[in-house]
Amino acid sequence: MKKLFTLSMLFMATVLFAQEEEVTEKKLNISGSVDAYYKTNLTSTDVGSQNTGTSFANETGFALGMANVIASYEGEKTGAVADLAFGPRGLEAVGGDDAIFVNQLYAYWNVSESTTLTLGRFNTYLGYEVISPTGNFNYSTSFMFSYGPFSHVGLKADFALSDDFSLMLAVMNVTDENFNGTSGGSVPGAYSIGTQLGYKGQFLNFYYDNDAKLGFEIDYTGGFDVSDEFYLGINAAYQKNDDLDTGFYGVALYPQYSFSDAFALGLRGEYFAENGDYGVIGLGVTDADGDASVFATTLTGSYTIENLVIKPELRLDSGSEDGAFFDNDSEATKSLAAFTLAAIYSF
Repeated sequence: MKKLFTLSMLFMATVLFAQEEEVTEKKLNISGSVDAYYKTNLTSTDVGSQNTGTSFANETGFALGMANVIASYEGEKTGAVADLAFGPRGLEAVGGDDAIFVNQLYAYWNVSESTTLTLGRFNTYLGYEVISPTGNFNYSTSFMFSYGPFSHVGLKADFALSDDFSLMLAVMNVTDENFNGTSGGSVPGAYSIGTQLGYKGQFLNFYYDNDAKLGFEIDYTGGFDVSDEFYLGINAAYQKNDDLDTGFYGVALYPQYSFSDAFALGLRGEYFAENGDYGVIGLGVTDADGDASVFATTLTGSYTIENLVIKPELRLDSGSEDGAFFDNDSEATKSLAAFTLAAIYSF
């Protein structure tokens, strides 16, 4: 009987330990994605650096995107996220050797049911698009995303004011700077502030850094379910740095229609213009009046097979100035058409 009792207790202890271990393991989550693509210019040669002037997916021929690995741990009131990005898209997103491979790295504390504090590096709250291709419908990115912030390092507080309203307040280094002061950074000693007001999926965003790097930006991001199949996304932004006399403004619409659970079609129509004599238009040309612009139309298909998404994409960029692009004869032109086929796998 003693032996039987001892064996029973050992069995129960083993079961309880296994259950506790299972609960603990569930708190740690590993996720991520990989992506690659093929791109060809339809109205220009594929040789050289001819591209749209936006971030990511600029190489012609077969090219790599990034491998994104995210480890997150969630406790009862606290947690942490380590988001690592490898490959050309990841390195362009994180920028510089001081942030190599680190897309996001932060810890958070749920102070109450309505308040969360976050400290570390986190992706920007401005704009409709994000760094990871899994979070965007279009594979290529917009001008407003490319010339706005990518990430921030600092402290932010998120407040759920009600079921409909939310508020975020942040104190940060200037955009895309991991260090501040004597330890590094291109603008030591400079800080920025940020706010976001949300209402039922619509967000009004502000950023300000006293012209230390970006300057001032106001941004609206939102969207509406027109029907069960049709969604319309909207993004508008205005940015200005008075000291450098640079800036931009623009607006983009993202209509998307789901034909089935597996296939959807989406269009991005964007107008983007420089705002200042030294605008950030990114097309290699500027206008004497400081108002060079571009209109970009991107049509993207999205076909899903299990965790794999295949995205064929046709993009046409039309600039206001000659010399923005070059045609097949290397003559200056205002437009560039390109086709991209991307594959994105999530896990």
